[in-house]
Amino acid sequence: MKASDLFVAALENEKVEFIFGIPGEENLDFLDSLSRSSIRLILTRHEQAAGFMAATYGRFTGKAGVCLSTLGPGATNFVTAAAYAQLGGMPMLMITGQKPIKSSKQGQFQIVDIVDMMRPLTKYTEQIASAANIPSRVREAFRLAEEERPGATHLELPEDIACEETNLKPLKASFARRAIAEDKSIRAAVELIEQAKHPLLVIGAAANRKLTSRMLKRLIDQTDIPFITTQMGKGVIDERDPRFLGNAALSAGDFVHRAIEHADLILNVGHDVIEKPPFFMHENGLKVIHVNFFSAKVDPVYFPQVEVVGDIANSIWQFCEKINKPSCWDFSYFDRVRKASDKNFCEGHDDPHSPVCPQRLVADVRKVMPDEGIIALDNGVYKIWFARNYRAHAPNTVLLDNALATMGAGLPSAMAARLVYPDRKVMAICGDGGFMMNSQELETAVRLKMQLVVMILRDNAYGMIKWKQAKMGFDDFGLDYGNPDFVKYAESYGAIGHRVDRVEQLVPIMKECHSSPGVHVIDVPVDYSANDRILNHEIQELSQQV
Repeated sequence: MKASDLFVAALENEKVEFIFGIPGEENLDFLDSLSRSSIRLILTRHEQAAGFMAATYGRFTGKAGVCLSTLGPGATNFVTAAAYAQLGGMPMLMITGQKPIKSSKQGQFQIVDIVDMMRPLTKYTEQIASAANIPSRVREAFRLAEEERPGATHLELPEDIACEETNLKPLKASFARRAIAEDKSIRAAVELIEQAKHPLLVIGAAANRKLTSRMLKRLIDQTDIPFITTQMGKGVIDERDPRFLGNAALSAGDFVHRAIEHADLILNVGHDVIEKPPFFMHENGLKVIHVNFFSAKVDPVYFPQVEVVGDIANSIWQFCEKINKPSCWDFSYFDRVRKASDKNFCEGHDDPHSPVCPQRLVADVRKVMPDEGIIALDNGVYKIWFARNYRAHAPNTVLLDNALATMGAGLPSAMAARLVYPDRKVMAICGDGGFMMNSQELETAVRLKMQLVVMILRDNAYGMIKWKQAKMGFDDFGLDYGNPDFVKYAESYGAIGHRVDRVEQLVPIMKECHSSPGVHVIDVPVDYSANDRILNHEIQELSQQV
């Protein structure tokens, strides 16, 4: 067989279901081999969207999502997606083509050193210089992509290598188990927890694993320790739980920060330095226990006293087996925080004004989405509102990027969610700016006959930056733009367009879209004018009264 056949066989050996991307001239042997395989090619309209889809597949499954591009401009279009997966801890393999490396007839035409370009953005990047390299290179790329902490890997398959003859076979994955934390570190952590008066649990990105979720629920039920989550830890525990105090959506000043200030010990599970820290460690007596697959990365704001390094679920199980709930624990202040937060949380849910205000928008989306329904957020000021006010009922039902925080990922992420979970309701929620960065993927969704809802929040500006511009005292300048008629725009792709003219239409339109086949696009005018008043002043003032 030819080398490209071996490469595809190696991908099949890794149980690859989909390859997202855009083939080019340099991928034709690979494409030919793929045509005879069990792997489904998802042809996209932009390589960046293909990368976002592959990363999201990895986020859901724990298996590396795979995306494909040609050389040069196709490969450089993967850069943002590579950073998205790497910072977000999502397993992904990028495969790019290249001109022949043994002889060249075109000089430097379209030649970019993609391997070197990918080096700072990936866990592993290699050119395949011989068919003999394929089995080990592919196996290593998947192993590293999926190993904790997950991330992006890259392989370059040159055109002349792809057609080489070979009789090799793929390598099977070795049996491996994650290391578990040493008993001494477990006992040191348990001792600190039992000695504390006001322990608080903070759940971060790396805790968003099924088994870890179950073990954390057991720990919370056994101890009644209150908990908060980071943005990428949303939904690890059902946020209707009475011990849930809130999500660290704002940089400072919210109710969760009052709880953190009161805590004398934080059990920090799955902390990842890519997220904005929900607390700062200064000389204030606060003790922190770091529980993760990997050791703490110490910086000026994070230097834990105890590190429990190993499989997180196993570490939490060991806590459950050893911890004794002491009488010195006092959660009364945390109860006050929760009651005040819940009261504030309900404000604005019935606001009748049009355009819709963020609190009403979030409340209406929560009314419509089932427990296992998935919302995929793009990046914008509305992300703060959804992180803070949308109660997630199950893990990975709020796809939120608080790592690279890139625009343009909302729609592709929702499409990947639909492929992984074809029986769940899925909604992409995008600002008008982020939506237009990958709006061409509406054609992909329509071609794939997806049942998908896309909500566009229209304020005709880069709203997040405009809000910060005003917040920092700058003049309003350079951030307003025009938009197409989104209903007609959707229809031009074969999707179904809807427009919300009055706020009371929002819930009925969403219900109609979720119960009807096809791709539905909802144009929702949104009013962000209260952002500064509410987020910067009212919440901080109310939380200070706790």
